[in-house]
Amino acid sequence: MTINKHELSQALLALTTQGVIAYPTESVFGLGCDPDSEIAIQKILDLKQRPAHKGLILIAANIEQLENYADFSSLSTEQLNNIKATWPGPFTWVVPVQASLSKLVSGDFDSIAVRVSKHPVVQALCEAFGKPIISTSANLSGKDACITATQVEQMFMNNPLLDHVIDQPVTGLENPSQIHDALTGKRLR
Repeated sequence: MTINKHELSQALLALTTQGVIAYPTESVFGLGCDPDSEIAIQKILDLKQRPAHKGLILIAANIEQLENYADFSSLSTEQLNNIKATWPGPFTWVVPVQASLSKLVSGDFDSIAVRVSKHPVVQALCEAFGKPIISTSANLSGKDACITATQVEQMFMNNPLLDHVIDQPVTGLENPSQIHDALTGKRLR
């Protein structure tokens, strides 16, 4: 499964113009935007009807893309190796946040949830964009997450806050990514 050039260019156009996209991940569709655009992040929160205090996940093509957002330097070698052993893959890690990160991303926390995905669409998107994107499940708060592009389109019914839906499949993982605390190693979800 690969994303075609036209679909990729449409998604990149949305990302670079403070827009919101929906895209497949390992288990569900995600809503994404530029993590450096508070306007775009607010659009996602409004689209999902999600309170800002909960925070959001960043998804990337590689760990280097996350270094401006997550403070990996505060982790021990063992903690960092634990993270690297699960990536790329469906494992999200909660790590200390860089002080410069918007509170719209980190919410009420001094940490951030980050993941390096192995989904080919996410890999292509983040590599072409040159940095991570926001990743939150494509759904209205309290509703089931969408697992197809058609479900996304039906749930958001031409909502002007959603700029582009990438019509590619999720890779079939039944449950959302596991979430672990990088400092303690404890599984949170």
